[in-house]
Amino acid sequence: MTTKPPSAMNRRKFLNAAAVATTAGVAAPAVVKAQGVTSMRWQSTWPAKDIFHEYAVDFAKKVNDMTGGELKIEVLPAGAVVPAFQLLDAVTKGTLDGGHGVLVYHYGKQNALALWGSGPGYAMDANMLLAWHKYGGGKELLAKLYASIGANVVSYAYGPMPSQPLGWFKNPVANLEALKGLKYRTVGISIDVFTAMGMAVNPLPGGEIVSAMDRGLLDAAEFNNASSDRVLGFPDVSKVCMLQSYHQNAEQFEIMFNKDKYNALPEKMRAIIDNAVEAASSDMSWKAVHRYSQDYIEMQQKDKVRFFKTPDPILKRQLEAYDEVVAKKSAENPLFKEIVDSQIAFARRVTQWEQDTTTNRKMAYDHYFGPQGKLKG
Repeated sequence: MTTKPPSAMNRRKFLNAAAVATTAGVAAPAVVKAQGVTSMRWQSTWPAKDIFHEYAVDFAKKVNDMTGGELKIEVLPAGAVVPAFQLLDAVTKGTLDGGHGVLVYHYGKQNALALWGSGPGYAMDANMLLAWHKYGGGKELLAKLYASIGANVVSYAYGPMPSQPLGWFKNPVANLEALKGLKYRTVGISIDVFTAMGMAVNPLPGGEIVSAMDRGLLDAAEFNNASSDRVLGFPDVSKVCMLQSYHQNAEQFEIMFNKDKYNALPEKMRAIIDNAVEAASSDMSWKAVHRYSQDYIEMQQKDKVRFFKTPDPILKRQLEAYDEVVAKKSAENPLFKEIVDSQIAFARRVTQWEQDTTTNRKMAYDHYFGPQGKLKG
């Protein structure tokens, strides 16, 4: 039996069909790779209306956008799944895939965690403390610290905060004596510092502070910044805010993942997260400058809040009390001492560099905007 050679038309049909089959064969693996979306449920430690929760959502959006939607992080506000101070436990257990908060909120688990935010930072600001964290050994010490308490998390310190106010009071604070016996809210090592200064301290989460002041359970309180304080309602319960303090002079935020769920992500996705953290850190600090300064002015003009500088004797006593607390905790906790020693070594070098090289902007401010400033008013 003989077979006729295919016609030119049939040959063209055959070649076209083969080309389609070849193309489909190449495209098939790409379809296999797109295995849907990885979703994560997070919680912040902040009320939904607080700018801090907004920072958490900003970070999630950066990751969601940079992964092209392959990873989708949903961020719930404080209390949606667990209370704010229980975030670490929830992420460790996998009840939540991750969260946004501050390291000092885990103070009850291991007091050395407060060294990422409570206190004067040995004259470093928050950005310099972040430099220590990334390049001076802090990241490795934090991993060691978390391992010591069985925390199954991957933690990123990010988002440098400006120096925080001493807080909200019924009357301007003129001296150390005025602090004695006041029922006051703060967190972390600051609990020990203000207790040493004669105050009765109650460490409440952010969303509970104003109602406690309104009910008389607190005489005074600090939280963080003009925008957060305003939206949380501090001007409704107090018209006096004391600016400047060493109790939280160098704090940052924390982004936290459940370690098992983080490690299960593709390497490329983990790299995106690394870079999204740094992008969010910069964006947060810029947004803070913009929004905090607006709310600072509006609280004076619209809310009739009066702001006062904390007297120097109080600031000096804070430093002394902090040193006393650190000496005690270093003697009790070897990891605490190891972290303190590392911070001091880094701070000694970088703060000298900063003091020697950075121009004091007060002269420029006075020149332009001071009482006799060229651009006053």
